[in-house]
Amino acid sequence: MLLKRTVTALFAALALAVPAVLPTALPAAAQECAGQNLFEAMPPAQLAELRAATEAVPYHRGLFWRAEKGGMRVTLIGTYHFADPRHDLAMARFGPEIDRAGALLVEAGPEDEAKLAKALQDDPALIVNASGPTLPERLTPEEWRTLSVALEQRGLPDVVAAKLRPWYVAVMLGISPCMMRIVEERGDAGGLDHLLIEKARAADVPVRALEPWDTVLTLFTGMSLSEEEDMIRTAMPAAEYADDYAVTLSDAYFAGESWLMWEFGRFDAYANSGLGRTQVDQQMQLAQDRLMDRRNEGWIAPIENAAAEAGVQGKAIVVGFGALHLPGEHGVLRLLERAGWTISPINVEGIGNGG
Repeated sequence: MLLKRTVTALFAALALAVPAVLPTALPAAAQECAGQNLFEAMPPAQLAELRAATEAVPYHRGLFWRAEKGGMRVTLIGTYHFADPRHDLAMARFGPEIDRAGALLVEAGPEDEAKLAKALQDDPALIVNASGPTLPERLTPEEWRTLSVALEQRGLPDVVAAKLRPWYVAVMLGISPCMMRIVEERGDAGGLDHLLIEKARAADVPVRALEPWDTVLTLFTGMSLSEEEDMIRTAMPAAEYADDYAVTLSDAYFAGESWLMWEFGRFDAYANSGLGRTQVDQQMQLAQDRLMDRRNEGWIAPIENAAAEAGVQGKAIVVGFGALHLPGEHGVLRLLERAGWTISPINVEGIGNGG
C-alpha cells in the first residue's frame, strides 16, 4: 500500500505542482472532503497583498494557451491532477484537437508510473533513510508530534514515518488525507492528465513524456540537512487544514488562478511555520527552482522538436502539464516566448481564462 501511495503522491503532487480563486461549485473529490475556501475568510487587506504579489508574475492567470512559430502550432493545457467533473469542459474543447494532433506530450504516462513503482520496489532507500538520523532526532519534540499526527492521517505510522526522507514527507503533506483516500479507492488520481492520455490513446495519437521517468527521484538531491528540515517546516502549516487547502486549490485552479495558491502557501508559512520570512522565501525559491523552473527549461526542446515533427505532417501538438508550470519568468510560456513563439490565450467557457 505504501508503494502505491508513494507513486500516486509523487506524480499527483508534482504539480501543481502543484502545492497551489474562485468558482462556486466544488470538485467531486472536494465535495466528499469537508473543507472551506480559505480565501473567503481572509481579511481583505491580506487578500489584496496576496493578489498584488501574484499579479507581478508573468502569465499568472489562465490555464489554456496557444503557441505559434513559423507554421508550428502547440496547444498548452495547464492541468489539475485530481478528478473533477469540471474537467469535462476542457475535454469537450480540446478532445477534437487531440484527435487531430501529431502527438500528446505529458509529464508522465502510465509506463513512467510503472517504472517508478518498480524502482521504489527494488530500492526502498529512495524514500526511506534506514541508516541516517530519524526525523524525531532531527526535529523538535513538538514538531515531531505534529508531523507524526499528520502522517498518521495519511496512512503512515510512526515506525515508518520516522525514517522517511524529508522531501517525500513534504510531498505527502501537500495531499489531504481525504484526497489520498479517494485516490486509493479510485486506483489513480483521475486528473485532467489521465483524461488527455486516455483520449490520445483512443485516437491512436502518440503519447510522449516531457522528461525521463526518474526525474522525480532526483529533484531534491544535494540539499543540506537544514534545508531538508526547513522544507518540512514550511510544508507543515497547510497539513493542519489540508482539506481546506484541497478545496481552495481546486477552486483556484478552475478560476485560472493557480499561482495565487502558490503565493498563499508562502504567506501561510510566514505566519505559521516558525521560520523567518527570509527562510521561508529561501524554501519557496528552492521548491520553485527544483519542482518547476529547472524542469520547465528541460521541456522546451522536447516541445519544439515534437512541434517541428508534427508540422511537417501539417499537424499541431497538444502538451499537458501541471498548471503551475505555466506562469513566471521561468515558466513554460515565457520560455517559449523568448524562443520566438507567439503566445495567445484560449478561452474555455466555465473555466478561468488567460489574457
